[in-house]
Amino acid sequence: MSGSKMTTQRKAILDATGKAPPGGDYVWDGKDETERPLTREEMQKGVEAYRKRRGRPVSGTRKEQVSVRYSPEVLSYFRATGEGWQTRMDAALQMLVKKHPEWLKKLG
Repeated sequence: MSGSKMTTQRKAILDATGKAPPGGDYVWDGKDETERPLTREEMQKGVEAYRKRRGRPVSGTRKEQVSVRYSPEVLSYFRATGEGWQTRMDAALQMLVKKHPEWLKKLG
């Protein structure tokens, strides 16, 4: 089929599917569960589930966004570890704070 040309077969299909069946809305014949129309509650649950998945996943711990300058050597090291290097860098800093707070005091 080419671009905007409408074939008679395609037009017949669109005409047949674009109209409601005689007698009103679709009536499920009960043969195939996958063809059953959704109930209002099922539709609402689907909409709610879709909305929950949007955006960044909620983390258990809150983090603060800041702008920091690091030496090229430090950045090169962590970037070389691959995807997720920022998370590993955060974990390394957390470990330093917990296990060696005296080092941080020496730095002033």
